[in-house]
Amino acid sequence: MEGRAFVALLSISSLIVLAENTDHKNAIEIYNLHVDSTVTSRFAHTVITSRLVNKVNESQEAVFEVELPKTAFITNFSMSIDGETYPGTIKEKASAQEQYDIAVSHGQSAGLVKTTGRKLEQFHVSVNVASDSKVTFELIYEELLKRQLGKYELLFKVRPKQLVKHFQIDVHIFEPQGIKFLETDSTFMTNELTEALTKVQNETKAHILFKPTIAQQKKSPELEETLLDGDFIIRYDVKRSVSAGDLQIVNGYFVHYFAPSEMPTFPKNVIFVVDQSGSMSGRKIEQTRDALLKILEDLRPEDHFSLITFNSLVTEWKNTLLQATGQNVESAKRYVKTIMARGGTDINKALLTAANTLDKANYAEILQTHSISMIILLTDGQPTVGVQDVEILQQNIQKAIKGKYVLYCLGFGFDVSYKFLEKMALDNGGIARRIYEDSDSDLQLQGFYQEVATPILKDIEIQYPENSILELTQNSFKLFFDGSEIVVAGKIDNELDVLPVEIQAQSHTRNLIFKEEANVREKEKVFQHQKYIFGNFIERLWAYLTIQQLLEKSISAQEEQQKNLQVARALELSLKYSFVTPLTSMVVTKPDDQQKLQLANKPTESDNEKSRFTGFSGNKRSKSPKKKVLSYRRHHDESMYYSQRVPKIAGQRAILFEMTEQSPDIFRTVQTPQLLTNEYPHFLLQLPRQNDVICLNTDGQPQVSINLISDPDKGISVTGKLGRNRNNFVQFEITYLEPHVQLHVSKEGIVLSYGGHTTKLPWTKSASSTIQGLKIAVEKERSLTVSASDIITIKIAFVKSPNRFLGLYFMDTDHFSDKASGLLGQFYFDTRLESNPGASQREDERVLSVHGQKHRVTRQYKKDYRLESATGTISCWSLRITP
Repeated sequence: MEGRAFVALLSISSLIVLAENTDHKNAIEIYNLHVDSTVTSRFAHTVITSRLVNKVNESQEAVFEVELPKTAFITNFSMSIDGETYPGTIKEKASAQEQYDIAVSHGQSAGLVKTTGRKLEQFHVSVNVASDSKVTFELIYEELLKRQLGKYELLFKVRPKQLVKHFQIDVHIFEPQGIKFLETDSTFMTNELTEALTKVQNETKAHILFKPTIAQQKKSPELEETLLDGDFIIRYDVKRSVSAGDLQIVNGYFVHYFAPSEMPTFPKNVIFVVDQSGSMSGRKIEQTRDALLKILEDLRPEDHFSLITFNSLVTEWKNTLLQATGQNVESAKRYVKTIMARGGTDINKALLTAANTLDKANYAEILQTHSISMIILLTDGQPTVGVQDVEILQQNIQKAIKGKYVLYCLGFGFDVSYKFLEKMALDNGGIARRIYEDSDSDLQLQGFYQEVATPILKDIEIQYPENSILELTQNSFKLFFDGSEIVVAGKIDNELDVLPVEIQAQSHTRNLIFKEEANVREKEKVFQHQKYIFGNFIERLWAYLTIQQLLEKSISAQEEQQKNLQVARALELSLKYSFVTPLTSMVVTKPDDQQKLQLANKPTESDNEKSRFTGFSGNKRSKSPKKKVLSYRRHHDESMYYSQRVPKIAGQRAILFEMTEQSPDIFRTVQTPQLLTNEYPHFLLQLPRQNDVICLNTDGQPQVSINLISDPDKGISVTGKLGRNRNNFVQFEITYLEPHVQLHVSKEGIVLSYGGHTTKLPWTKSASSTIQGLKIAVEKERSLTVSASDIITIKIAFVKSPNRFLGLYFMDTDHFSDKASGLLGQFYFDTRLESNPGASQREDERVLSVHGQKHRVTRQYKKDYRLESATGTISCWSLRITP
């Protein structure tokens, strides 16, 4: 019987090494693992080499897996077995796909797994290794390091899960401008491991070597387990003395770095446009509120700002922009705390309102003459109300903004179309960014704002001799932010001896002109005889930058012919310089079968959307069963899964083949989860500090009071009663101890009791009241909200369709204490979802641990009573319990 072992390696950005086998522990031994990275003038060239041996008396399948930065382009891959090398070949994507499809039709191929996280993509290839045989894997990729907030960063995510005899990360940095500072950081470093780290630095060069011995890698002398588990980070910046930046030249190509500092910051006019539709409910809206509160505090006194929230309706905090005075900021923070998620998504009207608000402020001369106006949109979904055709929506926004303002689009999670947001942002001078659903989503939002918070130059034009520079990259920039960097590259005419440059820009106080001249021959001498230099690195940097900019321009191209020309040129350069880009693929021939192919494609951020389960229907055989579409989806734990979807054949059940990060090369057959249910759950529970929602049903008796929540530390209790048919709840009783307030909520209305007085609040009218800081608000025929600072927010939805009932849910659930009890209270601490890889468990199943008690839950789609739409659904983990 053949065994299977998994081996995964590291990149400049991440390291994972796995060695697992059901029959033999460490059957595949990694005896050598080297990562050699050369960074020359911000351009990084990384070579990952792994050598391993099969130690057992039977063949084993080894999987080589590398995580590399999203911004990197793979340039080469090869594997050598017993002295024979099998290289990867980079081809046009369509040609490679055709070759791959032919192999698929004969059952002779498998796709190279490629996953994307926040900053990383994953490359993996497998090979069969005979007994006592050795194999060497080598992967090479290149990237231009981007300066953000005043530094460049290399991130290693180190997780070997195996002791490696010869293990090292070896980084050489050469910066002709001089290294201003250099630091290393780690989450796993111990005193023993610190001894394995050496750092040598002079004026222009740095050498960082991390080379732990096996003894240093061990958790303890007795255990064969590794300490290496976490992040290893290198950060640095360069010196800057010339105001016009720094020019570097090698073999007829130049690169120009421009990053001025110590300049006054432009006042900003910023409108935050925030999605508060139903899909933002739970942790998303909580983190959005947290981030906005911090961002508002970071506004400068000279800035002007406003807030617009939207769901099915658009709401303005104020109908104009206000100066960021302490009083106005505090008022805005109070407004932010009231933002609740419900309803649809009218992106078109929200952005048009923002553009109109800026127009009105300009006409009224509220804004400073020399200031920067921007709109920051945050949304997690597609438009569902108003204009829903994305092309028309994009055109509407471009016409409204007219190049006067910058639009930044932030997509929260994977339900949003990144391609839609990216084009809309690029059309209006901005960028798009994905915000990942995680515990630090609020920090991601704050981090993005910090990047655009300090504009110090606008309308930057960088000029070179017109007839002496060929194929120049982008040299005109709308804005420059402190802590970032402008990079321009091009080809120099052979007859040019002196390269002059002139930069025109506008600062907050005046128009600026920077001039500089570079002696071509003198500049080329800087890089002669330097061991850190890899080939024509500036030419490759130029090609890398040109490809990225052509792909970006093709997104916002207005004419199809223009787009086609840009894509064709990017493809030509990708093939010439052997880059795996979104237009090319790498084909790898497996050594154990010359006809067996593996295919590596470069995913784009817009590829990285959450796929939906697709219903299979009909009994006819698919007309084109040969071509299987490679797709992937993101689960609650942010792991990426790749799958191949197969048409339903007559008489067969629809199945889904999945490859997971934990065992990337194993296909498993799982049942397709139930796509949709017409049922409302009794309760929707957002687990504290988790992205998971529990759909809970109870087998309680009708018209019998059930203790739902009792939290003595917070002085709150909630009881409820099921209706006669037990399908839904029809009454809730909410009691607060301080202030002593009782709310009796039924389908007929709300009865408020306080201080011996009773007030009736019908569902037919909107009303609000505040009692000693406790705010009670009724939204007409929609919901009741009870909230106060530092306690749980309780919401009860009044649902009219198909039969009237009440839907209870909580927000800010991390405010419950560990004394909370009751049918629902038990879920708000010491509760977590678990998976059991060793058990027979479908991918739509999990184990919910509640105070150590295990419940099996299944992934289902339920109707979401928190949404206005009667057709709104939510994917949740379904559970039924008895009170």
